[in-house]
Amino acid sequence: MKARGKTQAMRLLDSRGIVYEEVNFPQEIHDALGVAAYAGLPPEAVYKTLVFLAEPPAARPALILEPADVTLDLKLAARGMGAKRVEMASQAEAERLSGLQVGGISALALTHLRWPVFLDRRAESLDRIVVSAGQRGRNVRLRVVDFIQLTGARWIDAAREAEARDP
Repeated sequence: MKARGKTQAMRLLDSRGIVYEEVNFPQEIHDALGVAAYAGLPPEAVYKTLVFLAEPPAARPALILEPADVTLDLKLAARGMGAKRVEMASQAEAERLSGLQVGGISALALTHLRWPVFLDRRAESLDRIVVSAGQRGRNVRLRVVDFIQLTGARWIDAAREAEARDP
């Protein structure tokens, strides 16, 4: 199931000489927990990219990357972003603003937009994380320090442990 060609995110990584590993999965999987399960990766190492809209002072959308196994807390997110209030963009809004499909929205593919990027503080204890490569069915595993350097990501504490799901 090897995808052909490089995504914009992969071309950026290649141009900077950053080592990464591609993680492929069926395009029908649109969430980070599904990616983790399919690829046999720990959920805490697979990060979902969420598009947010904040009330002033933020003038543009922002991205928050959270581990697959947590739930975002909007109040904590607003505090961490220095905003009065934040709301998650709808699927249609996220796709319109980013130009990417939900399930393939990537901070690495959107660096040219200079949106603020926030990375959950849980990644501080990890050497590598898995993030979207900018296309459904394709993620990349790279060093946390490289991700931060490329995206300008700032640390945020904006999530709580996900509640157990009923079987």
